[in-house]
Amino acid sequence: MDSITSNAQTWLTDFFDTETKKEIQHLINNDHEELKERFYKDLEFGTGGMRGVMGVGTNRINKYTLGKNTQGLSNYLKKTYSNEEIKVVIAYDCRHNSDTLAKTVSNVFAANGIKVFLFSELRTTPELSFAVRHLNCHAGIVLTASHNPPEYNGYKVYWTDGGQIVPPQDGEIIAEINSLSFEDIKFNADERLIELIDKDVDEAFFEASVAKGSFGAKGKDDFKIVFTSLHGTSITALPEVLERAGYNNVTIIEEQAKPDGAFPTVESPNPEEPEALKIAIKKAEEIGADMVVGTDPDSDRLGIAVRNLEGEMELLNGNQTMVLMTKFLLDQYKKKGFQGNEFIATTIVSTPMVEQMAKAYGVEFKTALTGFKWIGQMIKDFPNSTFIGGGEESFGYMVGDFVRDKDAVTSTLLACEVAADAKANGSSFYKELIDGYVNFGFYKEHLVSLTKKGISGAEEIKQMLIDFKENPVESVQGSKVVWIEDYNTSMAKNVQTGEEKAINLPKSNVLIYETEDGTRIAARPSGTEPKVKFYITTNAKLEKAADFKSVNSQLDKKIKGILSELNL
Repeated sequence: MDSITSNAQTWLTDFFDTETKKEIQHLINNDHEELKERFYKDLEFGTGGMRGVMGVGTNRINKYTLGKNTQGLSNYLKKTYSNEEIKVVIAYDCRHNSDTLAKTVSNVFAANGIKVFLFSELRTTPELSFAVRHLNCHAGIVLTASHNPPEYNGYKVYWTDGGQIVPPQDGEIIAEINSLSFEDIKFNADERLIELIDKDVDEAFFEASVAKGSFGAKGKDDFKIVFTSLHGTSITALPEVLERAGYNNVTIIEEQAKPDGAFPTVESPNPEEPEALKIAIKKAEEIGADMVVGTDPDSDRLGIAVRNLEGEMELLNGNQTMVLMTKFLLDQYKKKGFQGNEFIATTIVSTPMVEQMAKAYGVEFKTALTGFKWIGQMIKDFPNSTFIGGGEESFGYMVGDFVRDKDAVTSTLLACEVAADAKANGSSFYKELIDGYVNFGFYKEHLVSLTKKGISGAEEIKQMLIDFKENPVESVQGSKVVWIEDYNTSMAKNVQTGEEKAINLPKSNVLIYETEDGTRIAARPSGTEPKVKFYITTNAKLEKAADFKSVNSQLDKKIKGILSELNL
């Protein structure tokens, strides 16, 4: 008997429910390949917590894998806060089984004597992050798989500061989980410890979002927005927040407004994908709207389309929205007067333009590994500093520190403030972006994301990254490589001079090449999906806005050449 079958047979004991045992026995008898996929490993925490395909097995999201996580977390909380009444808050999104899995997680906490605040219905991830501190909780959980396909679900853990768990908590919690067997899970809840929450927390979150995302923008009455929640949770928050902030010309895409884990009108509920906003952009063209906003299922990412120089709706990327929202926030702080302790932040694979803006405004710039938990950690690690805002290329942004994760609710409001104010002043979101290129340098990025599923896919991703390191890129479009940054070894090396510098960030499977002309090529595996990602950054000097089209065309040509050189 092989180890896979032996592992699966441990799920045939009386501890597991009848349906689970029936399905596993069927797989043992009839489908060893599928059995292998489900039991060849345990699901692990990545940059965004635990995420995976739903189903029975150790490599799947189900009541037992999440129950074991929760039991381990319960044990850890009780050790860490041994003399306190421990409280946790739990939210869930629109995905299949999210509500029942959230109740399972609540039951395990309550079975361990832990007070649980459970949202009565689906809510956004940013509201969960907010609720942790608002309710003075020790931890928070959100059941979500973000923008993954419909068969996925996930489990994200937040700590007392409202941010996702980071070292050392993550490793200590994982060790606690790994020390358990499934039979150690306590499922029999003390129902008295589970309290349903909704409107009171909603009200506090809405008020905070409006307060943090509004800056007295002009022209709101003349600004038309098309909004789609892509069948996700933002429908519970964004229409209300926009209305309270004074935006009354909001058209909601009704066929995508109902929460639905099947995401029936889109191939992927990911606002990074142009197809996801296709219906909303069509509506915007019909009614002459100024902006389209779409959010992912748990409402932490936002995609924006605005009118370009030809008056057509154009989907912006995460870097573009990030730099313009950050510039707007910097301008607001500058009007009040900088105090000298402000900082902005982004990640190692996002646009270098953010750092150039920080230099121009004289504020501190911090960079982190991919994943908003690292930006959240910055806020915790520097309590005497003021976080203005920051984001990452993957369509996530955070305004201030009242939410400690990417927040599509407040960020959408901020984007509307930027665009409405620009229009009222005879400009536009797009024109303001071009002006930013003139002032700080024209940076243009391109992402290649390759999906590789299953056991063979994981091996293929691993080998691609090994090949990328062991066969170094020597030049890119005629520009010689100067620096190689290896985050696995925490060292950056100048290949021309031999100089080496330490990288003062946690180790991570990321490799970055930088050339003489500032072109950057980065590669990393996704922490939450079976993907390998390649990030390409190019740049050029933009002397004046009138030169935008020609310089943009040059950078497009350069990116195509890079893709050809790298066989991507």
